[in-house]
Amino acid sequence: VQLQASGGGLVQGGGSLRLSCAASSRTFSVYGMAWFRQAPGKEREFVAAISQSGSTIYADSVKGRFTISRDNTKNTQYLQMNNLKPEDTAVYYCAANYGGYATRGHSTYDYWGQGTQVTVSS
Repeated sequence: VQLQASGGGLVQGGGSLRLSCAASSRTFSVYGMAWFRQAPGKEREFVAAISQSGSTIYADSVKGRFTISRDNTKNTQYLQMNNLKPEDTAVYYCAANYGGYATRGHSTYDYWGQGTQVTVSS
């Protein structure tokens, strides 16, 4: 499956962005989906995930500010990011696992998108 992330950009602190990740697969509904991010000089870190049944998990650093969702009719997942902070600046990657799980480990994901840059100014 191919994943195409979009929606990144430059935003002031306190602002909002919505990221999208479109999947090429007709069996999108069976996949567990997630967002990870990587800031310059740092390791890739987990942001949020949603299972095939719609259960969600979040990193503590984004809980209450970010919301992950999916629309199986459009083969797309979303990440609504509110109250953005400069420390949210990173390249955001979407990922999918065929097991349908929502997990935090990047090694559990089988497919990755190309990333979209999010920059939050102070």
